[in-house]
Amino acid sequence: MATTVRIEVGEHGPVPALQDFFRKLLADESLSGIMIPVHLFGGGMPMPTLVTDPAQLDRADPLAPAFPMSSAKLVSRLSKGSAGERFAVVMRPCEIRAFMELVKLNQGSLEEVILIGMDCPGAYDNMHYRDFLGEREPMAASADFHKALAEGRKPASVELAGACKVCEHPTPQGTDIVVGLFGGDISSGIQIMAASPRGEALLGAMGLPPLEPDGKREAAVAALVSEREVARDAMYASVQERTSTLEKLAQYLGSCVNCYNCRVACPVCYCKECVFNTDVFEHKPWQYLDWAKRKGSLKLPTDTVFYHLTRMAHMSTACVGCGQCSNACPNGVEVVELFRTVAARTQKSFDYQPGLSLDQAPPLTVFREDEYQDTVSHLA
Repeated sequence: MATTVRIEVGEHGPVPALQDFFRKLLADESLSGIMIPVHLFGGGMPMPTLVTDPAQLDRADPLAPAFPMSSAKLVSRLSKGSAGERFAVVMRPCEIRAFMELVKLNQGSLEEVILIGMDCPGAYDNMHYRDFLGEREPMAASADFHKALAEGRKPASVELAGACKVCEHPTPQGTDIVVGLFGGDISSGIQIMAASPRGEALLGAMGLPPLEPDGKREAAVAALVSEREVARDAMYASVQERTSTLEKLAQYLGSCVNCYNCRVACPVCYCKECVFNTDVFEHKPWQYLDWAKRKGSLKLPTDTVFYHLTRMAHMSTACVGCGQCSNACPNGVEVVELFRTVAARTQKSFDYQPGLSLDQAPPLTVFREDEYQDTVSHLA
């Protein structure tokens, strides 16, 4: 049975307790640093920060219900090519799954990375996190958020990000260590589980008190997943109806301004050069006028629908549903809802779940002779 230990939470609350745990972890001579969300400059949005000095973990807040960016690309940069030193990263489940996809695409490596996954009840998008925080001290607000959830209360009047409300993978997979938040009162103690031999070695060296699992975490996760699957299926039905024709799709994407923020924010979009940044889409003035004359009018900017269709063709098998595309959109286009709806069909077609297993190759990187026999037989 995997090692499960308990972090005692004192009067200062769960965030300082986790800070102390990560300080002790960083004291292990095998680790040179830890990447973790930190409230820089005294407060505000917690940003991924690579910490090498344990004393500078005093503003670390892995419990913050904020998700300003996916750290998967950052871990990709830190791990692509050997630094000769091992470091730990604290990530949400969707960030881990995105990083796993990048590893499978040779854009990162697990060799020098210790993955620490957090149970994730969800987070706010950037604007709503600020509304949630208000004037409160950020780490106290994080503790209040989790206390409210444990008591069955809504933590704030603002809603969690749309992607989080339909996420059916709230627990980390494929990690070395898991920080368990579901099924217990984290104001008194937090369970930590080893999920790999490397995790076993690190936890074993810390001398923390063992904890006998009671099944409450699994029951809480099952209930949450069931609830989210219902919301997910309702989302699929809604998006399919709202985008069922090209005209409806154009209306759905009507406020897109081709800023490409969604592409930049996407953790599994890693191309160094994108076709949409080349002269292929640098149209001449006479072309715009010609197109407008043909139809009587021309929506600007052009190519918005084509841009999203191209991204869906490229990314739908790898989409982990993190929602950073929608988080980055300045005009509120429901990008993740559309991508998840399309991805559900493409991933089902290939019997593929991105980021859950390193043993499952990305569909478009392998050829299987017996694949799509019904289609092939019609073309023969």
